Amino acid sequence: MIKRETYLSKLRQLKDQNIIKVITGIRRSGKSTLLEAYKEELLSSGVSQRNIVFLNFEERENINFTNWTTLYDEIIKSVNTDNNYYVFLDEVQLINDFEKLINSLFVKKNIDLYVTGSNAYLLSSELATLLTGRYIAINIQPYSFKEYALANKDEKNTDRLFRKYINDSCFPEAVTISQKSEDLVKDYLQTIYDTVIIKDIAKRYKLRNIYNLHRIVSFLFDSVGSYVSPTNIAEELNKNSQKKISHNTIIKYLDYFTQSYILYSAPRYDIKGKELLTTNEKFYVVDLGLRNIVTTNKHDADLGHKLENVVYFELFRRGGKVYVGKHNDKEIDFVVQKPNNEREYYQVAFTVNDEKTFMREISAFKNIKDNYPKYLLTLDFDNTNIDGIQKLNVVDWLLQ
Repeated sequence: MIKRETYLSKLRQLKDQNIIKVITGIRRSGKSTLLEAYKEELLSSGVSQRNIVFLNFEERENINFTNWTTLYDEIIKSVNTDNNYYVFLDEVQLINDFEKLINSLFVKKNIDLYVTGSNAYLLSSELATLLTGRYIAINIQPYSFKEYALANKDEKNTDRLFRKYINDSCFPEAVTISQKSEDLVKDYLQTIYDTVIIKDIAKRYKLRNIYNLHRIVSFLFDSVGSYVSPTNIAEELNKNSQKKISHNTIIKYLDYFTQSYILYSAPRYDIKGKELLTTNEKFYVVDLGLRNIVTTNKHDADLGHKLENVVYFELFRRGGKVYVGKHNDKEIDFVVQKPNNEREYYQVAFTVNDEKTFMREISAFKNIKDNYPKYLLTLDFDNTNIDGIQKLNVVDWLLQ
Protein backbone atom coordinates (compact mmCIF):
# COMPACT_ATOMS: atom_id res chain seq x y z
CA MET A 1 0.00 0.00 0.00
CA ILE A 2 1.38 3.42 -1.00
CA LYS A 3 1.42 5.93 1.84
CA ARG A 4 -0.51 9.01 0.67
CA GLU A 5 1.74 11.39 2.56
CA THR A 6 0.32 14.57 0.96
CA TYR A 7 -3.07 13.86 2.52
CA LEU A 8 -1.94 12.08 5.70
CA SER A 9 0.16 15.08 6.71
CA LYS A 10 -2.96 17.28 6.54
CA LEU A 11 -4.94 14.86 8.70
CA ARG A 12 -2.13 14.78 11.28
CA GLN A 13 -2.16 18.55 11.51
CA LEU A 14 -5.94 18.57 11.96
CA LYS A 15 -6.07 15.82 14.62
CA ASP A 16 -8.18 16.83 17.65
CA GLN A 17 -8.93 20.22 16.08
CA ASN A 18 -12.55 21.30 16.57
CA ILE A 19 -13.36 21.02 12.88
CA ILE A 20 -14.94 18.36 10.65
CA LYS A 21 -12.51 16.77 8.22
CA VAL A 22 -14.36 16.22 4.91
CA ILE A 23 -12.44 14.08 2.39
CA THR A 24 -13.83 14.32 -1.13
CA GLY A 25 -12.85 13.10 -4.58
CA ILE A 26 -13.84 10.89 -7.47
CA ARG A 27 -14.76 7.28 -6.80
CA ARG A 28 -11.83 4.89 -6.32
CA SER A 29 -9.30 7.67 -5.77
CA GLY A 30 -8.28 6.19 -2.41
CA LYS A 31 -10.46 7.94 0.18
CA SER A 32 -11.32 4.79 2.14
CA THR A 33 -7.71 3.58 2.03
CA LEU A 34 -6.57 6.97 3.31
CA LEU A 35 -8.93 6.74 6.29
CA GLU A 36 -7.76 3.19 7.01
CA ALA A 37 -4.11 4.32 6.92
CA TYR A 38 -4.85 7.22 9.27
CA LYS A 39 -6.77 4.90 11.60
CA GLU A 40 -3.68 2.63 11.74
CA GLU A 41 -1.53 5.65 12.62
CA LEU A 42 -3.87 6.50 15.50
CA LEU A 43 -3.67 2.93 16.81
CA SER A 44 0.14 2.98 16.52
CA SER A 45 0.25 6.24 18.47
CA GLY A 46 -1.55 4.65 21.42
CA VAL A 47 -5.22 5.41 20.70
CA SER A 48 -7.34 2.47 21.87
CA GLN A 49 -9.41 0.51 19.34
CA ARG A 50 -12.39 1.14 21.65
CA ASN A 51 -12.03 4.87 20.98
CA ILE A 52 -12.32 4.51 17.20
CA VAL A 53 -15.64 4.14 15.37
CA PHE A 54 -15.13 3.27 11.69
CA LEU A 55 -18.15 2.78 9.41
CA ASN A 56 -18.00 2.29 5.64
CA PHE A 57 -21.54 2.61 4.28
CA GLU A 58 -20.72 0.69 1.10
CA GLU A 59 -20.09 -2.45 3.18
CA ARG A 60 -22.87 -5.03 3.40
CA GLU A 61 -23.02 -5.04 7.20
CA ASN A 62 -23.79 -1.31 7.26
CA ILE A 63 -26.49 -1.33 4.58
CA ASN A 64 -29.29 -1.29 7.16
CA PHE A 65 -28.18 2.09 8.47
CA THR A 66 -30.45 4.28 6.37
CA ASN A 67 -32.02 6.36 9.12
CA TRP A 68 -29.66 8.94 10.57
CA THR A 69 -31.21 8.92 14.08
CA THR A 70 -30.79 5.14 14.43
CA LEU A 71 -27.17 5.43 13.30
CA TYR A 72 -26.53 8.34 15.67
CA ASP A 73 -27.85 6.34 18.62
CA GLU A 74 -25.68 3.37 17.62
CA ILE A 75 -22.52 5.51 17.50
CA ILE A 76 -23.25 7.33 20.76
CA LYS A 77 -23.63 3.96 22.52
CA SER A 78 -19.88 3.47 22.09
CA VAL A 79 -18.97 6.93 23.36
CA ASN A 80 -18.62 8.02 26.97
CA THR A 81 -17.71 11.47 28.23
CA ASP A 82 -14.34 10.56 29.74
CA ASN A 83 -12.28 10.02 26.58
CA ASN A 84 -11.69 11.40 23.11
CA TYR A 85 -13.22 9.41 20.26
CA TYR A 86 -12.41 9.29 16.57
CA VAL A 87 -15.42 8.73 14.32
CA PHE A 88 -14.89 7.84 10.64
CA LEU A 89 -17.92 7.87 8.33
CA ASP A 90 -16.96 6.56 4.87
CA GLU A 91 -19.29 7.42 1.93
CA VAL A 92 -21.62 9.16 4.35
CA GLN A 93 -23.80 10.60 1.54
CA LEU A 94 -25.47 7.15 1.34
CA ILE A 95 -27.24 7.91 4.64
CA ASN A 96 -30.57 9.76 4.48
CA ASP A 97 -30.26 13.24 6.01
CA PHE A 98 -26.55 12.70 6.55
CA GLU A 99 -26.16 16.45 7.17
CA LYS A 100 -28.13 16.10 10.41
CA LEU A 101 -26.00 13.13 11.47
CA ILE A 102 -22.77 15.06 10.89
CA ASN A 103 -24.04 18.12 12.72
CA SER A 104 -25.31 16.12 15.71
CA LEU A 105 -21.99 14.28 16.11
CA PHE A 106 -19.95 17.44 15.69
CA VAL A 107 -21.52 19.18 18.69
CA LYS A 108 -20.19 16.38 20.93
CA LYS A 109 -17.01 17.93 22.29
CA ASN A 110 -15.09 14.67 22.67
CA ILE A 111 -15.66 13.44 19.08
CA ASP A 112 -13.09 14.08 16.36
CA LEU A 113 -15.08 13.61 13.13
CA TYR A 114 -13.85 12.46 9.69
CA VAL A 115 -16.20 11.93 6.73
CA THR A 116 -15.74 10.99 3.06
CA GLY A 117 -17.91 11.28 -0.02
CA SER A 118 -17.52 10.69 -3.74
CA ASN A 119 -19.09 13.85 -5.05
CA ALA A 120 -19.59 17.51 -4.27
CA TYR A 121 -23.12 16.80 -3.03
CA LEU A 122 -21.34 16.23 0.26
CA LEU A 123 -20.51 19.95 0.22
CA SER A 124 -23.78 21.10 -1.33
CA SER A 125 -25.13 24.48 -0.34
CA GLU A 126 -27.35 22.93 2.35
CA LEU A 127 -24.49 21.16 4.12
CA ALA A 128 -22.09 24.05 3.60
CA THR A 129 -24.65 26.43 5.15
CA LEU A 130 -25.29 24.09 8.06
CA LEU A 131 -21.59 23.67 8.80
CA THR A 132 -20.29 27.13 7.86
CA GLY A 133 -16.82 27.61 9.30
CA ARG A 134 -16.88 24.18 10.95
CA TYR A 135 -15.37 21.93 8.28
CA ILE A 136 -12.29 21.74 6.13
CA ALA A 137 -12.36 19.95 2.77
CA ILE A 138 -9.46 17.76 1.66
CA ASN A 139 -9.77 16.86 -2.01
CA ILE A 140 -8.03 13.64 -3.01
CA GLN A 141 -7.07 12.60 -6.55
CA PRO A 142 -5.53 9.43 -8.02
CA TYR A 143 -1.76 8.94 -7.68
CA SER A 144 0.65 11.80 -8.26
CA PHE A 145 3.71 10.86 -10.31
CA LYS A 146 5.75 10.55 -7.12
CA GLU A 147 3.22 8.05 -5.73
CA TYR A 148 3.04 6.31 -9.12
CA ALA A 149 6.81 5.85 -9.06
CA LEU A 150 6.60 4.34 -5.56
CA ALA A 151 3.98 1.89 -6.86
CA ASN A 152 6.28 0.92 -9.77
CA LYS A 153 9.57 0.48 -7.93
CA ASP A 154 10.84 -2.09 -10.42
CA GLU A 155 10.97 0.52 -13.18
CA LYS A 156 14.17 2.48 -12.53
CA ASN A 157 13.98 4.64 -15.68
CA THR A 158 11.81 7.56 -14.53
CA ASP A 159 11.54 9.08 -18.03
CA ARG A 160 10.15 5.84 -19.44
CA LEU A 161 7.83 5.56 -16.43
CA PHE A 162 6.61 9.11 -16.99
CA ARG A 163 5.68 8.33 -20.60
CA LYS A 164 3.53 5.51 -19.21
CA TYR A 165 2.06 7.80 -16.54
CA ILE A 166 0.75 10.37 -19.02
CA ASN A 167 -0.90 7.70 -21.17
CA ASP A 168 -2.28 5.25 -18.62
CA SER A 169 -4.40 5.38 -15.49
CA CYS A 170 -3.14 6.46 -12.08
CA PHE A 171 -6.14 5.26 -10.05
CA PRO A 172 -4.52 3.25 -7.24
CA GLU A 173 -6.30 -0.02 -8.07
CA ALA A 174 -5.74 0.44 -11.81
CA VAL A 175 -2.00 0.75 -11.18
CA THR A 176 -2.06 -2.51 -9.22
CA ILE A 177 -4.15 -4.29 -11.89
CA SER A 178 -1.89 -3.03 -14.71
CA GLN A 179 1.00 -4.99 -13.27
CA LYS A 180 -0.97 -8.16 -14.08
CA SER A 181 -3.16 -7.29 -17.08
CA GLU A 182 -3.56 -4.13 -19.19
CA ASP A 183 -6.84 -5.46 -20.61
CA LEU A 184 -8.38 -5.67 -17.14
CA VAL A 185 -7.45 -2.03 -16.54
CA LYS A 186 -9.70 -0.98 -19.43
CA ASP A 187 -12.60 -2.93 -17.89
CA TYR A 188 -11.90 -1.34 -14.49
CA LEU A 189 -11.81 2.20 -15.94
CA GLN A 190 -14.97 1.57 -17.94
CA THR A 191 -16.70 0.64 -14.67
CA ILE A 192 -15.56 3.89 -13.00
CA TYR A 193 -16.60 5.96 -16.01
CA ASP A 194 -20.03 4.30 -16.22
CA THR A 195 -20.61 4.67 -12.49
CA VAL A 196 -19.76 8.38 -12.46
CA ILE A 197 -21.66 9.23 -15.66
CA ILE A 198 -24.72 7.03 -15.09
CA LYS A 199 -25.07 6.82 -11.30
CA ASP A 200 -23.47 10.01 -9.99
CA ILE A 201 -24.75 12.27 -12.77
CA ALA A 202 -27.56 10.88 -14.96
CA LYS A 203 -29.45 9.07 -12.20
CA ARG A 204 -29.01 11.75 -9.58
CA TYR A 205 -30.09 14.61 -11.85
CA LYS A 206 -32.75 12.51 -13.64
CA LEU A 207 -31.24 13.07 -17.08
CA ARG A 208 -32.93 11.29 -19.98
CA ASN A 209 -30.55 12.00 -22.83
CA ILE A 210 -27.51 9.90 -21.89
CA TYR A 211 -26.21 10.15 -25.44
CA ASN A 212 -25.70 13.92 -25.15
CA LEU A 213 -24.05 13.45 -21.78
CA HIS A 214 -21.47 11.12 -23.36
CA ARG A 215 -20.98 13.51 -26.29
CA ILE A 216 -20.21 16.47 -24.03
CA VAL A 217 -17.81 14.59 -21.76
CA SER A 218 -16.08 13.13 -24.82
CA PHE A 219 -15.65 16.63 -26.26
CA LEU A 220 -14.19 17.90 -22.98
CA PHE A 221 -11.82 14.94 -22.62
CA ASP A 222 -10.60 15.64 -26.14
CA SER A 223 -10.21 19.36 -25.35
CA VAL A 224 -8.02 19.04 -22.25
CA GLY A 225 -5.77 22.09 -22.05
CA SER A 226 -7.80 24.09 -24.60
CA TYR A 227 -10.01 27.09 -23.89
CA VAL A 228 -13.70 26.20 -24.03
CA SER A 229 -17.00 27.92 -23.30
CA PRO A 230 -20.61 26.70 -23.28
CA THR A 231 -21.13 28.59 -26.54
CA ASN A 232 -18.30 27.00 -28.49
CA ILE A 233 -19.07 23.54 -27.08
CA ALA A 234 -22.69 23.86 -28.25
CA GLU A 235 -21.61 25.19 -31.67
CA GLU A 236 -19.19 22.32 -32.20
CA LEU A 237 -21.56 19.56 -31.09
CA ASN A 238 -24.53 20.95 -33.02
CA LYS A 239 -22.71 21.12 -36.37
CA ASN A 240 -23.76 17.74 -37.73
CA SER A 241 -26.50 16.80 -35.30
CA GLN A 242 -30.27 16.72 -35.76
CA LYS A 243 -30.86 17.08 -32.02
CA LYS A 244 -29.43 20.38 -30.81
CA ILE A 245 -27.87 20.86 -27.38
CA SER A 246 -28.71 24.20 -25.80
CA HIS A 247 -26.26 26.63 -24.21
CA ASN A 248 -28.03 26.24 -20.84
CA THR A 249 -27.81 22.45 -20.99
CA ILE A 250 -24.05 22.71 -21.51
CA ILE A 251 -23.73 25.00 -18.48
CA LYS A 252 -25.64 22.50 -16.30
CA TYR A 253 -23.61 19.54 -17.53
CA LEU A 254 -20.30 21.32 -16.90
CA ASP A 255 -21.41 21.80 -13.31
CA TYR A 256 -22.35 18.11 -13.02
CA PHE A 257 -18.93 17.00 -14.31
CA THR A 258 -17.02 19.15 -11.83
CA GLN A 259 -19.31 18.15 -8.95
CA SER A 260 -18.58 14.49 -9.67
CA TYR A 261 -14.82 15.28 -9.73
CA ILE A 262 -14.30 13.68 -13.14
CA LEU A 263 -13.28 17.11 -14.49
CA TYR A 264 -11.69 20.11 -12.77
CA SER A 265 -11.96 23.66 -14.09
CA ALA A 266 -9.27 26.34 -14.25
CA PRO A 267 -10.86 29.80 -14.60
CA ARG A 268 -9.11 32.49 -16.64
CA TYR A 269 -7.33 35.22 -14.69
CA ASP A 270 -6.30 38.62 -16.05
CA ILE A 271 -2.90 39.24 -14.43
CA LYS A 272 -2.72 42.91 -15.35
CA GLY A 273 -6.31 43.71 -14.38
CA LYS A 274 -6.17 41.39 -11.35
CA GLU A 275 -9.60 39.93 -12.03
CA LEU A 276 -11.26 36.69 -13.07
CA LEU A 277 -12.57 36.65 -16.63
CA THR A 278 -16.03 35.22 -17.27
CA THR A 279 -15.30 34.03 -20.81
CA ASN A 280 -13.44 30.80 -21.56
CA GLU A 281 -11.77 28.43 -19.12
CA LYS A 282 -9.89 25.17 -19.32
CA PHE A 283 -10.91 21.75 -18.03
CA TYR A 284 -8.60 18.96 -16.89
CA VAL A 285 -9.51 15.28 -16.54
CA VAL A 286 -8.84 13.72 -13.12
CA ASP A 287 -7.20 10.64 -14.68
CA LEU A 288 -5.64 10.56 -18.13
CA GLY A 289 -6.43 6.85 -18.41
CA LEU A 290 -10.14 7.73 -18.39
CA ARG A 291 -9.65 9.58 -21.68
CA ASN A 292 -8.91 6.25 -23.32
CA ILE A 293 -12.48 5.14 -22.62
CA VAL A 294 -14.05 7.80 -24.85
CA THR A 295 -11.25 9.05 -27.11
CA THR A 296 -8.77 7.35 -29.42
CA ASN A 297 -5.49 7.57 -27.54
CA LYS A 298 -2.20 7.53 -29.41
CA HIS A 299 0.75 7.38 -27.03
CA ASP A 300 2.77 9.95 -28.95
CA ALA A 301 -0.12 12.32 -29.70
CA ASP A 302 -1.29 15.40 -27.80
CA LEU A 303 1.66 15.14 -25.41
CA GLY A 304 1.70 18.87 -24.67
CA HIS A 305 -1.87 18.88 -23.39
CA LYS A 306 -1.33 15.67 -21.43
CA LEU A 307 1.70 17.24 -19.79
CA GLU A 308 -0.33 20.34 -18.96
CA ASN A 309 -2.99 18.10 -17.35
CA VAL A 310 -0.35 16.46 -15.12
CA VAL A 311 1.11 19.83 -14.06
CA TYR A 312 -2.34 21.25 -13.25
CA PHE A 313 -3.08 18.48 -10.75
CA GLU A 314 0.38 18.66 -9.19
CA LEU A 315 -0.07 22.41 -8.62
CA PHE A 316 -3.52 21.68 -7.18
CA ARG A 317 -2.02 19.14 -4.75
CA ARG A 318 0.69 21.56 -3.64
CA GLY A 319 -1.87 24.10 -2.49
CA GLY A 320 -3.37 27.34 -3.70
CA LYS A 321 -5.89 28.30 -6.35
CA VAL A 322 -4.88 27.39 -9.89
CA TYR A 323 -5.88 29.62 -12.79
CA VAL A 324 -4.99 29.92 -16.44
CA GLY A 325 -3.52 33.36 -17.03
CA LYS A 326 -3.84 36.22 -19.48
CA HIS A 327 -1.45 39.18 -19.65
CA ASN A 328 -2.23 41.66 -22.43
CA ASP A 329 -2.20 39.47 -25.58
CA LYS A 330 -0.12 36.69 -24.00
CA GLU A 331 -1.32 33.50 -22.31
CA ILE A 332 0.28 32.04 -19.18
CA ASP A 333 -0.42 28.34 -18.71
CA PHE A 334 -0.91 28.59 -14.95
CA VAL A 335 -1.13 31.28 -12.30
CA VAL A 336 -1.11 29.88 -8.76
CA GLN A 337 -2.45 32.06 -5.95
CA LYS A 338 -0.87 30.66 -2.78
CA PRO A 339 -2.58 30.77 0.65
CA ASN A 340 -0.02 33.36 1.87
CA ASN A 341 -1.01 35.75 -0.99
CA GLU A 342 2.19 34.91 -2.86
CA ARG A 343 1.87 34.04 -6.53
CA GLU A 344 3.67 31.72 -8.97
CA TYR A 345 3.65 31.62 -12.78
CA TYR A 346 4.15 28.48 -14.89
CA GLN A 347 4.66 27.79 -18.57
CA VAL A 348 4.51 24.14 -19.67
CA ALA A 349 5.99 22.78 -22.91
CA PHE A 350 7.03 19.30 -24.01
CA THR A 351 10.32 20.73 -25.25
CA VAL A 352 11.77 24.17 -26.03
CA ASN A 353 14.83 22.92 -27.90
CA ASP A 354 13.92 24.86 -31.02
CA GLU A 355 14.36 28.65 -30.85
CA LYS A 356 10.84 29.52 -31.99
CA THR A 357 9.12 27.50 -29.25
CA PHE A 358 11.58 28.76 -26.65
CA MET A 359 10.93 32.42 -27.53
CA ARG A 360 7.17 31.90 -27.53
CA GLU A 361 7.17 30.37 -24.04
CA ILE A 362 9.61 32.91 -22.58
CA SER A 363 7.92 35.96 -24.15
CA ALA A 364 4.77 35.31 -22.11
CA PHE A 365 6.77 36.09 -18.95
CA LYS A 366 8.67 39.13 -20.23
CA ASN A 367 6.16 41.89 -19.51
CA ILE A 368 5.06 40.67 -16.07
CA LYS A 369 6.70 43.26 -13.86
CA ASP A 370 6.20 41.75 -10.40
CA ASN A 371 8.89 39.68 -8.68
CA TYR A 372 6.90 36.49 -8.13
CA PRO A 373 8.63 33.22 -9.22
CA LYS A 374 8.36 32.21 -12.88
CA TYR A 375 8.87 28.60 -13.97
CA LEU A 376 9.25 26.94 -17.35
CA LEU A 377 8.53 23.21 -17.07
CA THR A 378 9.65 20.93 -19.90
CA LEU A 379 10.92 17.42 -20.54
CA ASP A 380 14.30 18.82 -21.60
CA PHE A 381 17.13 17.63 -19.38
CA ASP A 382 18.61 20.99 -18.36
CA ASN A 383 17.66 22.88 -15.20
CA THR A 384 18.79 26.47 -15.73
CA ASN A 385 17.94 30.05 -14.82
CA ILE A 386 17.20 32.32 -17.77
CA ASP A 387 16.87 36.00 -16.85
CA GLY A 388 15.16 35.11 -13.58
CA ILE A 389 12.97 32.41 -15.15
CA GLN A 390 13.66 28.97 -13.69
CA LYS A 391 13.65 26.24 -16.33
CA LEU A 392 13.06 22.83 -14.73
CA ASN A 393 12.80 19.27 -15.96
CA VAL A 394 9.21 18.38 -15.20
CA VAL A 395 10.01 14.81 -14.05
CA ASP A 396 12.55 16.16 -11.51
CA TRP A 397 9.99 18.75 -10.39
CA LEU A 398 7.26 16.13 -9.93
CA LEU A 399 9.56 13.92 -7.86
CA GLN A 400 10.62 16.73 -5.49
